[in-house]
Amino acid sequence: MKIAGKMQALVSIALLSAGLVVAGCKSAPELTKQQAGSLIQAKYESAAGEPLSISINDRGMQQGVTAGYWTGLKRYPNGYWGDFKLTPAAQKAMKLDAGGDVIQWRPSAPQDPHYAVSVTTLAPVKMRADDLGDVTDSGDNKTVSFNEQLNLSPLPGPLAEMAHNPGNRLSTKKTATFVLNNGTWALESIK
Repeated sequence: MKIAGKMQALVSIALLSAGLVVAGCKSAPELTKQQAGSLIQAKYESAAGEPLSISINDRGMQQGVTAGYWTGLKRYPNGYWGDFKLTPAAQKAMKLDAGGDVIQWRPSAPQDPHYAVSVTTLAPVKMRADDLGDVTDSGDNKTVSFNEQLNLSPLPGPLAEMAHNPGNRLSTKKTATFVLNNGTWALESIK
């Protein structure tokens, strides 16, 4: 009788242990690319937007004249230097990083590919996630690679076009890491 009682106790303990192991081995819920994108975008939307510094090169100066953002004040004898005054439309959209309301255009040669002036937008811009890769396992975590892009929609069209000119960086390759938090996936970091 003692052996049967001990066997019954051992069987009970074994069954209880097996039940705990099975209960503890619940699989993590799936993290889809769409869910990952939504979590990343929610983080970007919750962040405050920031003004954007835009490098204005020779093409940007031409675009600014066409858009009515600045008008010529003075042309210098060398033919490629000039002073340009910001119009009221420009002053509603941007400010010169150098201060004031006159662009002093002083390239070293006509169509100098390296010369630029900087302006800062008055409208704040935010980031957005684009071109998400596949969700991959990384130990207990999951990761997704994506392009972090500036959302230029708050800017007037001509200013957004200038931001696409050489010298401006509009996107960066990033990786988001997700952790399991109380049975649901949460965004841990973006690097």
